[in-house]
Amino acid sequence: MKKLLVGLMVFFTLTVTQAFAYNLKSFTSDAKIMAAMQLLEQNGEYDVFANLKKNAVKVKFYHLSMNNVYAANAYDEFGRRVILINSAYKNAPIEQIACLIAHESCHVARKATLEEETRATSKEASCWTKLKKSNVVYPQTKLTKRLDNLAGLHTASVQDGNNYIGDKIASSSFYRNQFGMN
Repeated sequence: MKKLLVGLMVFFTLTVTQAFAYNLKSFTSDAKIMAAMQLLEQNGEYDVFANLKKNAVKVKFYHLSMNNVYAANAYDEFGRRVILINSAYKNAPIEQIACLIAHESCHVARKATLEEETRATSKEASCWTKLKKSNVVYPQTKLTKRLDNLAGLHTASVQDGNNYIGDKIASSSFYRNQFGMN
């Protein structure tokens, strides 16, 4: 009986793992993006996948001409949503790519709102707090500095109940213009 239970557990585990790996291929064909998505899955970020699956989103690296854009949501010629990760970050650690995917997965509206951007940026910060390895020295890039700053704001918000990420976004001239808040 014990062997049967162990056998069933192994079978179930392998079946679920294979099914999930198959699903990852429906989001991307890029090995690095797939590794970042596996990291998200291994760390229980299931809501990222629920959002991606619900909206049939594809994820890929793409040359984004604006240097200060890390990733963006776009629509392909068939009207399907695509997450474009700036190809400038193709060599970034998978933990950082995972955070960008987590952020962009939160966007569902064709035009972001302050609330949606705050939720997406908070998700990105939360993922970085969870995924960043303490024994790794990350390259000091713009992306690393951004993630470290967001993680600090997220941690402070959790500790004292304020929404420092939302405040930062609301006070940004870039977002004030985008959201028509001027």
